[in-house]
Amino acid sequence: MARPLSKLAPEWWDYTTLEKDILEDAARLRPNDLLQLSRPGFTVKIYDTVEEFYCAEALEYVEAWRQAKPDNPAGICGPIGPTEQLPLVARIVNATGLRLRDAHFWGMDEWVLAGRTVDESHPLSFARCDKAMCFKRIDRALRMPPDNLHFPASDSDDYSRSYDTVRCVLMQGGQGEIKHWAFNDPLPRKGRYRDRPPAPAEYRKLKTRRVKLHPVTITQNARTSGGGNVSLVPTEAMTVGPVETWKAETVSIWHPGHHDNPFGIRLTALMISKRIPDAAVPMSLLADHPQVRFNYLRPGIGSVAVEMH
Repeated sequence: MARPLSKLAPEWWDYTTLEKDILEDAARLRPNDLLQLSRPGFTVKIYDTVEEFYCAEALEYVEAWRQAKPDNPAGICGPIGPTEQLPLVARIVNATGLRLRDAHFWGMDEWVLAGRTVDESHPLSFARCDKAMCFKRIDRALRMPPDNLHFPASDSDDYSRSYDTVRCVLMQGGQGEIKHWAFNDPLPRKGRYRDRPPAPAEYRKLKTRRVKLHPVTITQNARTSGGGNVSLVPTEAMTVGPVETWKAETVSIWHPGHHDNPFGIRLTALMISKRIPDAAVPMSLLADHPQVRFNYLRPGIGSVAVEMH
């Protein structure tokens, strides 16, 4: 049977093209049902307060960096969204005197304008945000060398190769409304993918690359980062790919409740738990990653119920 057209953008793939049964099962999940989705290789955690949620997220940086040694450098790949953990990371590093000489950090993505990644003068630059909210707040004596900061650029080869020379302990991310991590969006519905999205194994071959963003992703970033000013948001970006993601020992996704909605943060957990990877829902491809964690802020889980506003 042919898959339905998207209700969001008919020329694209997305979660609205899934079978109705999957969508209905996800909508029925209660907060404590999410905990029951844990299985070997997939762990669900729920935090009751904002404070412990972002503290736990910040500690993932510190725990990864503590493993870095001169003969075995190590690091973390981190997101812009959530960002609330970033100042906490700097505070913990400063308070503990953790020297980051052998530690590394990868940014997940960066905007592209006129075929080139934006520089840090752009108000939405992810590198600018990482540095302002975290790395420039770390005491100079403790900071990692500049060469240990890796951000995807228009020429992505050096960025991609760095995952082969440095151990990526953890890839940390959020979940966008189109059910992506980083900017691994669903693909347009055209050419060889007109009738079906790419097979999960095919999508997983994608490396760090320049991508055209799904309209929902553009709208979401305007909402979360630009006060709703869609004209400010570029339509292309460089993003870390599944190839690099599978080189990370663990993928840790954080759901505070304001990036994706109550339905979305249930759907991907269900698909990963039940091993239902589908490239129309890129986050679901993590069903095949050996170690994934989903972290929820309980007040942000919400409910999938009709409420008129």
